[in-house]
Amino acid sequence: MADKTETKQGGEKPHDKREGGFSGSKSGQAVGKPQDKQTEKPRGRPQQAPIKQVISASGKEVKGIVRIAGRDLRGTVSLVRAIVSVRGIGLNLGKVVSEIAVKELGATPKTMLGELSEEEIEKLEQILTHPENYGVPTRMLNRQKDILTGNDVHYIGSDLAYAVKQDIDHEKDSNTWRGYRHAYGQKVRGQHTRSTGRTGMTVGVLRKAVMAAAGAAAAAQTGAAAQAAGAPGAKAPSGAVPKAGAAAAPKAGAAPAAKAPAAKKEEAKK
Repeated sequence: MADKTETKQGGEKPHDKREGGFSGSKSGQAVGKPQDKQTEKPRGRPQQAPIKQVISASGKEVKGIVRIAGRDLRGTVSLVRAIVSVRGIGLNLGKVVSEIAVKELGATPKTMLGELSEEEIEKLEQILTHPENYGVPTRMLNRQKDILTGNDVHYIGSDLAYAVKQDIDHEKDSNTWRGYRHAYGQKVRGQHTRSTGRTGMTVGVLRKAVMAAAGAAAAAQTGAAAQAAGAPGAKAPSGAVPKAGAAAAPKAGAAPAAKAPAAKKEEAKK
């Protein structure tokens, strides 16, 4: 009794306590590993690692993100690759424009986009927007003889998307064949539509229902034709009225009809 009262008063269990676990085994050794509060990892969302600054070969600090022609590009991208990434600049035009940009900005083809200053980026956007002013031939522009102005211009980025949308709306309003195809979501440039470009409801799902309806219609037509021709064994539906001019079917056991007078004369001649 004395042991029990001591346990209740002290609030301790009779087994021995050891650091980092409990003595659950018969040998009395601790099962769990010792827990050290100093080595516990902090809980919660992991902290983001600080962004490392990139230094180019020339010793300039490279920007992380550069916005050019309405698009965000990584600063570590080379100048040539950044020019081709702009919407409205293809491979051939990009090669010509990159040579012009390298010459105008005094850079190299391997120069990173993040090395350029704000003034140089504005100069690059000016070259991309108006390449015809820097010696680019007219045949490489994407907007030759504009409908509104009649001039040869080049659109990039959001300006190009808006111009294309305006052209499609103009075709629709003019009720041309191209506008009709655009309105119904079909191919515009003469591509095949049987094997590709299928949109809308799938036809194969309704195949069984269509075939069943076609079979029922064919059976009804066959029965109607047999009834009109007076074929034996064709039963008319209840309440049906025989068609005008249709010959009545002879009843079973009835005498054959009399021959026509013309047939009697032919037999007498023979």
